[in-house]
Amino acid sequence: MSVKAEWPAGVGRLVLPTVDSTNAEAQRLAPHVAGPVWILAGEQTAGRGRRARPWASPRGNFYATLLMQPKEGADVVALRSFAAALALREAFVAVTGLPDAFALKWPNDVLLNGGKVAGILLESGGAGQGVGYLAIGIGVNLIGAPEVSAVEAGAVPPVSLLAETGVRVAPEAFRDVLAPAFARWEAVLVTQGFAPLRAEWLAHAARLGEVIRARTGTLERQGVFETIDVTGALMLRQPQGTIAIPAADVFF
Repeated sequence: MSVKAEWPAGVGRLVLPTVDSTNAEAQRLAPHVAGPVWILAGEQTAGRGRRARPWASPRGNFYATLLMQPKEGADVVALRSFAAALALREAFVAVTGLPDAFALKWPNDVLLNGGKVAGILLESGGAGQGVGYLAIGIGVNLIGAPEVSAVEAGAVPPVSLLAETGVRVAPEAFRDVLAPAFARWEAVLVTQGFAPLRAEWLAHAARLGEVIRARTGTLERQGVFETIDVTGALMLRQPQGTIAIPAADVFF
């Protein structure tokens, strides 16, 4: 499906045939650029996900990082993971026309028909007391997904856009839909704060109101996924009360 969207003003584009990881390239590039730039790679030789887990990177899938220079404190900067998730869902809906097929899994995955089709990894570097740069890494299984045996036991099984929907989209074409979508959510975050993003994210949240497991290191807690709070933390309702969990791996 061909979807036309205007490229956001002032945002650069860099395409690399191969790279170790787009987030690593963003870190190297950060001292040399003054504005945001999308870095897209045909393949990654050392792609990684959350907690430094390897991320399989065959050609034809989407590996990109948006390098930014945010001005806010670290807490606000981290909220851009929600902007990225909303932009990803918007891009998926645009190229497939299937709004009901996609859901958002806290903290940073996009699900397609209940399987993981995309992941987001935020990394940042300091500058004095603030954040010098932000790298928003995004991996999307456009045409292929890892074997279920390659993911952690109990994790959401990976799926590909092509296998689940029959839609084949090239990485550059997907980027050209995703970048304008992210720019719109970025503008909302900067001008209106997190509240509109939080409301929209919750409208598409996977397993909201259901029992989930949240694992942080060796500690695993089970409860009802009640909401996310104004900082983006997971609110988990347990018999003894509701607790806020700022970071964890979630299992259904």
